[in-house]
Amino acid sequence: MTNSTDPIIEEIRKTREAHAASFDYDVKRITRDFQEQEKQSNRKIVSPPPKPPLASNPGKA
Repeated sequence: MTNSTDPIIEEIRKTREAHAASFDYDVKRITRDFQEQEKQSNRKIVSPPPKPPLASNPGKA
């Protein structure tokens, strides 16, 4: 079974397409909608801690 024939993947793709189409594929509006859904869900939103900066190595170019 490949991703292209998996019925669950196909359902997700159809749902995602319908959602994007309902906002005329406007990324800002889609993002706003997802953020509003997060607020209304009353679930705790957890963000991972920031990654530490990469150490500089002055000996390498």
